[in-house]
Amino acid sequence: MSEEKKQSDNEQESQDINTSIYALRVTANREDQVMSFLASNVLRKKMAVHSVIRPHDMRGYIFVEGDSKSDVEQAAHGVPYARGVLGDAIPYKEIEHMLEQAKKEVNIKKNDIAEIISGPFKRQQCKITRVDKAKEEVVVELLEAAVPIPITLKLDAVKVVRRDD
Repeated sequence: MSEEKKQSDNEQESQDINTSIYALRVTANREDQVMSFLASNVLRKKMAVHSVIRPHDMRGYIFVEGDSKSDVEQAAHGVPYARGVLGDAIPYKEIEHMLEQAKKEVNIKKNDIAEIISGPFKRQQCKITRVDKAKEEVVVELLEAAVPIPITLKLDAVKVVRRDD
């Protein structure tokens, strides 16, 4: 197939696909359940909804891509915890930053003194014994424990209090 033919086919496909993204308001912390109900609704009724997106940092909303607002409203009709479709379509550029998983720069080093900020050991002081950037985990030992026991935590569960320089 010639290059011009491929290009014209791609242009035709992009012209044929005319979908919009709408924000669906849902009960906070029920986003995953709404997504599951919505997906099964769409498959069962063969609706014109193409994707359902849940941004990780946003509570109370999910984004639904469909051919029209009425298609999205139909898909959400009768879904538990779905509160309604908001206003107009949302341009992809506005939500693009929410969809890309960005790696955070890790500023935790071995032998740092940190405070645990979540979980059962919350507010406990600890010493970082190992940092695994690939798994985004740290191994710590509690400072006030009689016997040092290694505890593995997520990187975002600790906050560096002071550096051991």
